[in-house]
Amino acid sequence: MYYSKKNTEPVPEEQTAVWTCSKDGCECWMRDDFSFQSQPQCPICSSSMEQSMKLLPVLRR
Repeated sequence: MYYSKKNTEPVPEEQTAVWTCSKDGCECWMRDDFSFQSQPQCPICSSSMEQSMKLLPVLRR
């Protein structure tokens, strides 16, 4: 059998501003750029969300 190793380029990542849920046990988060509100609520549990940073892949525009 023949197995090829695809030489893929690594996906560039950068520190990105995100909103994370403040409720313990809820792992919901969203990119700040995709939020329509200045202080969003968690779409899953309706708790308040806090700003933080995550290392995420760069999105092309």
